[in-house]
Amino acid sequence: MLTPKPIDYKDAQMDLEYVQRVGTDAAFKGAEILHSYYGKVDNIIKKGEIDLLTEADTASEKIIVETIRKRFPDHSILAEESGLIEGNSGLQWIIDPLDGTTNFAYQIGLFAVSIAFAVDGEPVVGIVINPETGEFFSARKGNGATLNGKPIRVSTRSCVSESLLVTGFPYDFKTILRPLLQRFENCLGAARGVRRLGSASLDLCYVACGRFDGFWEQNLKPWDTAAGVVIARESEASVTDFSDNQFGVDKTEILATNGKIHAEMVSLLELKNTI
Repeated sequence: MLTPKPIDYKDAQMDLEYVQRVGTDAAFKGAEILHSYYGKVDNIIKKGEIDLLTEADTASEKIIVETIRKRFPDHSILAEESGLIEGNSGLQWIIDPLDGTTNFAYQIGLFAVSIAFAVDGEPVVGIVINPETGEFFSARKGNGATLNGKPIRVSTRSCVSESLLVTGFPYDFKTILRPLLQRFENCLGAARGVRRLGSASLDLCYVACGRFDGFWEQNLKPWDTAAGVVIARESEASVTDFSDNQFGVDKTEILATNGKIHAEMVSLLELKNTI
């Protein structure tokens, strides 16, 4: 596990650099909780047919929210398990305390803490930490993105046939199974390969640092994408919906690519025939 630099709060001003530092502090505390629970979870709750919740989710979220509220008691918070905590709606934290709960429960080390900060609905700070690999992704609007402190950029591959893609299947996949499989088939047939990791925030970060060339998924929630979108955009990724319209965290479709394959991916995701 990485150790963040200590924060001197005495004379700090409420600017985005400070917000990023507080978010980082909260994310590392959440990551420490997840690391301590990993492989030791006894109580797994089903929120839905295949949507899981563990005591690690709630413990991580609790310490993250407490850390943020201590510094910014007037900010609103949207967290996966707690829902909306009222506050200044123009200054909002968007939190997934454990993105990849199924992986976590099955001891697959692909999961993360994801924290974003949005101003008037636009995410401008993003922090994603994988407690098991020690990888710490961070970005602030206009200041680029980093992995463990080093700048990252998207890949330079220019066609889908040479690209490695990643996708995910939402918890309600049975309600959209046919279009979901059609898009998967289109991309699988065109690309060098397609992976499915089970953590949207990591998928976006892996596009940001060039491991994947493109990512698409639908029916995600704001806490799944908000932090990763900041990191991807600050790494020069193109982020839209499937129809190449501007992406917002309230949208139900996301496509993130290195930019060079974006138009081709939009074409592959288009459902030309009635399904």
